[in-house]
Amino acid sequence: MATVAFHTLGCKVNHYETEAIWQLFKSEDYERVEFESAADVYVINTCTVTNTGDKKSRQVIRRAIRKNPDAVIAVTGCYAQTSPAEIMAIPGVDIVVGTQDRTKMLPYIEQYKKERQPINGVGNIMKNRVYEELDVPAFTDRTRASLKIQEGCNNFCTFCIIPWARGLMRSRDPKEVIRQAQQLVDAGYKEIVLTGIHTGGYGEDMKDYNLAMLLRDLEEQVIGLKRIRISSIEASQISDEVIEVLANSEKVVRHLHIPIQSGSDTVLKRMRRKYTMEFFADRLIKLKKALPGLAITSDVIVGFPGETEEEFMETYNFINEYKFSELHVFPYSKRTGTPAARMEDQIDEEIKNKRVHQLIALSDQLAKEYSSQFDGEVLEVIPEERFKENPESGLYEGYTDNYLKVVFPADEEMVGEIVKVKITKAGYPYNEGQFVTVVKDAAELKAAAN
Repeated sequence: MATVAFHTLGCKVNHYETEAIWQLFKSEDYERVEFESAADVYVINTCTVTNTGDKKSRQVIRRAIRKNPDAVIAVTGCYAQTSPAEIMAIPGVDIVVGTQDRTKMLPYIEQYKKERQPINGVGNIMKNRVYEELDVPAFTDRTRASLKIQEGCNNFCTFCIIPWARGLMRSRDPKEVIRQAQQLVDAGYKEIVLTGIHTGGYGEDMKDYNLAMLLRDLEEQVIGLKRIRISSIEASQISDEVIEVLANSEKVVRHLHIPIQSGSDTVLKRMRRKYTMEFFADRLIKLKKALPGLAITSDVIVGFPGETEEEFMETYNFINEYKFSELHVFPYSKRTGTPAARMEDQIDEEIKNKRVHQLIALSDQLAKEYSSQFDGEVLEVIPEERFKENPESGLYEGYTDNYLKVVFPADEEMVGEIVKVKITKAGYPYNEGQFVTVVKDAAELKAAAN
């Protein structure tokens, strides 16, 4: 039996796509082995979001070649899409496929075995207008299923290379989204995370259909689905219609990840972001009114070219005032090929680090404040795995709908189920809880009674 090993760098979409590529191999009777062992085929799914992403991708490719020089080495993903020639130049690379035509990977492997000539299967992504269907009926992670609903981005922010790696915005057919959601629920998943390169942009390229309608259709048509999570949504995509759907929904969770990047209008302009802070604030006020207890997490870039102390403090104060529940903070890093990398006034690394630490300290404080509101409350949690910090303790960890991490006594049977847990000690990075009961719906209770 032929064996295949995978290594994924980068974002959740890449991890989703690796699972989809694995399905293709599985249907051809391949056995999946660990990346550290000898395999017949190595598939490296690369990242290019930063220059370090490129570098790490090259290191992993070389590692695979060293593991088994006779193996077929196939490279895919964003770095493969933007720099196929750089990857083809690494001795030992056999096949390069970008962020499209992944279904051709197995035929390419057969072709390579016959002809023994390296294959560059990377095409012009900017010409692609159709969403490439890649199915994932089940995941290696058994508690949260990702469901990719769109591809590409039309924004061209000045710091970002991703439109060149992923192409322009294209949405998945809603019927396919519903079909796959049902398949995932039937496979036992209670929670589905809608994901994509620019997830909230879903439907922008469609006539008479949008994200709000998709959320409604998922809620109404997918039988047995308990939670819908949106992996990320831009402020500009949170329409009043989306807010209304969230307010009335039983299934969309009380957690939104809304990337802010900067809280200063002048920096946002240089970043070519499509909103002002006044607009962002208006969306947050409306959301919090519609969804009491809503958790809002965000991404922030500090030290963007030209960022003054005043501009940084605008960001700091805005985040503090609007009480975000957690931040992912990144120091700006130059991405070759983007307008921001060529800007004057690049910020000194020391200043960047100081600002990163200031925001991380604020994030920790806000996260504690947010979780403390739920002290003593009973929340629904999906246990995911044994408590990583102490696997022998009999404790398990999982997330509430509003993305609080809770650690509590549980057992293997509960993994992937929805259970009620009382928060006995609120905190951050995790809350301590006490198991109350397993949540069963009417259909499950009926089945149990029979």
